[in-house]
Amino acid sequence: METQSINEEKRLVDNVDLERENENNSVWLEKKSFRIAIVSRFSTVAIVLGYMLAPFPNIELFTLIIFLSGFTLGRREGMIVGFLSSLIFCFYNPYGASPLPLFAFQLTHYTLTGLIGAFTNEFLRKRSFFAVDKDLYIFPVMLILGTLGAIITTNYQVFVSLVSVLYTGTIEEFLPYFITGIPFTLIHIIGNTLGFIFILPGLIQIVHKMLD
Repeated sequence: METQSINEEKRLVDNVDLERENENNSVWLEKKSFRIAIVSRFSTVAIVLGYMLAPFPNIELFTLIIFLSGFTLGRREGMIVGFLSSLIFCFYNPYGASPLPLFAFQLTHYTLTGLIGAFTNEFLRKRSFFAVDKDLYIFPVMLILGTLGAIITTNYQVFVSLVSVLYTGTIEEFLPYFITGIPFTLIHIIGNTLGFIFILPGLIQIVHKMLD
């Protein structure tokens, strides 16, 4: 009797989890052709915004769009968007293509950004305070997204500086090089953090409604 009760309780919990998961899925995303189309659309938007904001040093929405693609579409598609977007934008950068070591790092970084977006969605949708069809401008969601935006951008700035220094000099030059670029680093970190806090929640809901 006790065993049966435990099994029934477990089944109810599994059903609730399944229902919550299905609430975050779109019928459209089950179609392969549509997923291909939307991956290309996300990649295009990321690249276009990258070029549009290129004149403004370290002000960008490139990272945010790639993260959003992973959050919305899932792991594989988020990684594809990150890879394709960075492949095109970083190679055909208006200020010149990145050297090979830096280019390889950028491809890896943005591919992982799409993956992190997917993991974030999987984490949030298991939390009672998160419902994609309700207000996402609440403290826990904004805190998590803002923290991730700051971490992703900080890691990018640190490792870009490290790779650049190792490509042209020695590890001893890293600290002076990084300190010199702190003003631009702070602009990048603050800009992306604010974008993840104030822009990303709204975009998540907009995309969800479009796919619903």
